[in-house]
Amino acid sequence: MRITGHKPVKRVSSVVQRREFHWPDFCRQPASFHFILLGFFISSLVASLALAAESTGGEQIVTVQASSAANAVTLGGTVVAYKEVTLTAQIPGRIDMIAGTEGDKFKKDDILVAIDDSQLLAKRREVLSQIAAAQSQIANARVQYDREILSPQDRSISRSGGMGMPGMFDQMFTQPFAQSVMPGNYGGNRWVDERANLYARGTQLSQAESQLAAAQSQLEQIDAKLRDTRSFAPFDGVIIKKMVEKGDTVQPGQPLVEYADLTYLQVQVNVPVRLMSGLKKGMMVPVRIDVGNVRVNARVAQIFPTADPVRHTVVVKFDLPVGVPGGPGMYAEVMVPEESSSTKEVPVIPDSAVLWRGSLPAVYVATPDNGKELRLIRLGDYISNNQVAVLSGLKVGERIYAVPPAEASPDWSKKP
Repeated sequence: MRITGHKPVKRVSSVVQRREFHWPDFCRQPASFHFILLGFFISSLVASLALAAESTGGEQIVTVQASSAANAVTLGGTVVAYKEVTLTAQIPGRIDMIAGTEGDKFKKDDILVAIDDSQLLAKRREVLSQIAAAQSQIANARVQYDREILSPQDRSISRSGGMGMPGMFDQMFTQPFAQSVMPGNYGGNRWVDERANLYARGTQLSQAESQLAAAQSQLEQIDAKLRDTRSFAPFDGVIIKKMVEKGDTVQPGQPLVEYADLTYLQVQVNVPVRLMSGLKKGMMVPVRIDVGNVRVNARVAQIFPTADPVRHTVVVKFDLPVGVPGGPGMYAEVMVPEESSSTKEVPVIPDSAVLWRGSLPAVYVATPDNGKELRLIRLGDYISNNQVAVLSGLKVGERIYAVPPAEASPDWSKKP
């Protein structure tokens, strides 16, 4: 029995109001987005109500009606991880350890890749021995310096041919009388010798301290290189691509692994400049994930400030809901509203009527003689979760089976 008249439409007006009440988040979007979403929701409701239904032997037949919907351009994009890094080698060497393979999960600060550090460890032991020797030299030089301060050595007496009193008599005959016996001049230029000796001891101490500082600096450099032999996980995540194997020789800057956090996913799309006026940060747009043909709403998370001068596109990233199937590198489609175009009338059918054979969609059309005709169609965008636009193959007013009949060909299935 076909439903006609205006009473059913009047009864549904209250339903439209209730559905608008349950979407408070969308009310906070820009005015342009309100208009587009309002067009989508109203058109989907009108389409669902305008599909005249009748029952024939337990099979529901609906009449294809036109629906007014704002134009939306479908753009292909790629699923990317919210956080993704490429770990590279910092020093040359041989790969000694790789913690896992693609798909293995790790915690923050876990070691992912290790480079052989045997040569660095040997160099470190050598530098430690140099530090110990420098410390011994410092200790000896400090003792000699302190002794020179507390008990200066008289080099003039030590250079004489004799010791004690004979030495003093030797100096009396070999040195001028004023320098040998006059008060304050005994032993020649004794004060100058003491200052020279003290300065020499201080120089030895400074040299020993410089050697220690140089050895400690070498130790710090070696320790830094030892840290560079380890690549740590910067956050909780998984290895998504391994580019080296154990035993490979790597050079600085060579990629080792790609590491990502797959808890949060995004869709990255190159949006033509002419469509950028329809996108605002924070707004929601429909997205279709290729895995399982899942359809969700994604939020505009990031709009790059500059456009590609060759392709004249802008990179836009959309946040996907948590738990969406798929992973980085997979294909996704984003329906971007086109504000510059006007609305158009398109045929709309329930998605329950669509059968698939590979990538070909079809529906069963009810013929005037109550027969069934399987007809190929070309689908457009989804108007709502259960209403899809038809680009070709059906005309407004034709009747189709809302659910494929039981005798449908087994070569056709409900899912693409």
